[in-house]
Amino acid sequence: MSDTAANGAAQAGPTLTVQKLYVKDASFEIPNAPMIFQEQAQPQITLNLAQRVNNFADGLYEVILTVTVTCKVGERTAYLAEVQQAGVFGLSGFNSNDLQAVLATYCPHTLYPYARQVVSDLILAGGFPPFLLQPINFEQVYADSMAQRAQQGEAAQPNA
Repeated sequence: MSDTAANGAAQAGPTLTVQKLYVKDASFEIPNAPMIFQEQAQPQITLNLAQRVNNFADGLYEVILTVTVTCKVGERTAYLAEVQQAGVFGLSGFNSNDLQAVLATYCPHTLYPYARQVVSDLILAGGFPPFLLQPINFEQVYADSMAQRAQQGEAAQPNA
C-alpha cells in the first residue's frame, strides 16, 4: 500500500483531539467557620460526580465534569468544594454508540486529574488537611450505567 493510501485510510477513521482544558467554575465554602476547626470528631466525606456535554459546533464538544466534595463533622458541614472542570474535544468519524462511549469515558478520564488537583488545592487553602480524591474508573461507571439502562428497559417492556 502506498503512503498516500495509508494516510488517506488513517484520515478516514475516527479522530479525537483535546483542544482546551479549563476550570469553568470553582467554589469553596466553610459555612461553620471558625467553630468547625475546633471539632475533633471523625469527618464524613461525600463525593458526587456529574457530567454535561454540549455539542456547540460541528464535531466540537464541551464536556463539563462537576466534582462536589462535602465534608461533615457530625451534623455540621465542615466544607463544601465544587469544581467544574471542562474541556473542548474535537470528535469526528465516530458512530453514535462509540461517540457516546468516548464522551462518557475518555473525556471525563482526561478531565478528572485536573479537577482532582483543583479540589485538593481548595481544601488545603481552606485550612483543612490535604485531601486527594481516589482515581475513578470511568469505563466501569459507563458500563454499569449501560447495564442499568438495559435492565430498566427490560423491566419497562410488557411480557409477550
